[in-house]
Amino acid sequence: MVEGKKHLRAIDMTYAAMFAALMAIGANIAQFIPPIGGVDITLQTFVAILAGALLGSRVSVISMVLYILVGLAGAPVFAKFSGGLSVILSPEFGFLLSFIILAFVMGEIIERSASLKPFIFFIASFVGLFINYVFGTSYMYFAYHLWAPGPKGTSIITYPLVWGWMLLPLVKDIILTLLAGSITPRIYRIIHKKQVNR
Repeated sequence: MVEGKKHLRAIDMTYAAMFAALMAIGANIAQFIPPIGGVDITLQTFVAILAGALLGSRVSVISMVLYILVGLAGAPVFAKFSGGLSVILSPEFGFLLSFIILAFVMGEIIERSASLKPFIFFIASFVGLFINYVFGTSYMYFAYHLWAPGPKGTSIITYPLVWGWMLLPLVKDIILTLLAGSITPRIYRIIHKKQVNR
């Protein structure tokens, strides 16, 4: 949580566990919306971006890794209340992996910023969104081509088609990323007890 500290504090692990739990909630809070191209609609990207912006590179990565490990161990914390090692073969697994990368990169951007002005949080949030979609969508494309069966009713899966499936979720996540960029400076200031310059 605090730059320059080598050891994790109890509060750091509490925040990591809290965001891991929020990821599990975000994975299933929108289950009433049908999947698009085999991809479930979730709020996980929003939660991961919040973690990257608020917890710093180290603690946010711990929270994302903890969430994924709990799911791989069999707890029903992934979308559709799924869990277990079989998720690794899912085309959506790339999005889960991207949460670790985006959390680290976002944390680094904010931690290395000389002045924590609000626009830094917007930049970091959209960098995180970019990582999430490019990594996750590319992974999904290669998964469908190498080992996973395509969604029912599709014969030829192209890279533009996969991105087409992601357009509706992308609109939702752009709106939520704007929200994350607007609320995180104040929350960061409270958590870290340091002034964010305006």
